[in-house]
Amino acid sequence: MKRSPGTLLLRWSGRVLVAAILLFVLLPGVVVAISAFNDRAILQFPPQSWSLRWFWRAFSYADFAKGFWNGLTVTVWASSIAAVVGSAFAFAIHRYKFVLRDFLEGILLSPLIIPHYTIGLGVLILASQTGIGRGFPLVIFAHVVMVLPFVMRSTYISLENLDTRLELAASSLGATPLRILFTVTIPLLIPGLLSGWLFAAILSFNEFTATLFVSSQATQTLPVAMYNYVREFADPTLAALSVIYIVVTATLLTIANSFLGLGKILNVDAH
Repeated sequence: MKRSPGTLLLRWSGRVLVAAILLFVLLPGVVVAISAFNDRAILQFPPQSWSLRWFWRAFSYADFAKGFWNGLTVTVWASSIAAVVGSAFAFAIHRYKFVLRDFLEGILLSPLIIPHYTIGLGVLILASQTGIGRGFPLVIFAHVVMVLPFVMRSTYISLENLDTRLELAASSLGATPLRILFTVTIPLLIPGLLSGWLFAAILSFNEFTATLFVSSQATQTLPVAMYNYVREFADPTLAALSVIYIVVTATLLTIANSFLGLGKILNVDAH
């Protein structure tokens, strides 16, 4: 079927617009990545000479190493707690009708629209009023609040795609509700739970705004250490570290998509 000139023009205009948007989004990352290879101790684009020494500094700088391990500790605890709590809330909201269900769902999903600095400041005020120090429990709590909506969404979509006939079949064979939950429902939800945990881990590890309020020198994560570094130095070390961030995050998401099928779980498959 021959398409009209107007239809072809509209199609190509859409493609050009999408390409322009992608270029606009990716261009800052490309500039940062190229600047990371500059041999001079200044941020310069394009570099006059090339070197990998800033990557070595990113790996060897003591505050970055400490921030990495602190961030890893917070990430593992926060994403794991959020996976358990978020999946439980998602299951209850999806399967049961109760008073104020929509209100509860709105409260749990509110971190999606509330600025993170507001959450961090609120948690800090709450901690100061209750006498809680700015230790790891406080940082983990703040991170759980912020990543919980992503775990809930992932689990909720998995529940939507779950074939409930399998649960009915297990029930007809005499399985108790608890046994159905652990032998049928949870195993079928594992891809959604893992993807939710992964998204929560990535977001938690990269979280800066709220963490700046609730962390101390002893509990600062890598993004906070990066912020403190840029206040003292202006060399390309942070550009090199940003490249490492991008590569690691893209690799994790690619692997997760290969094994878990993130498009289907997040309900964005084209098929």
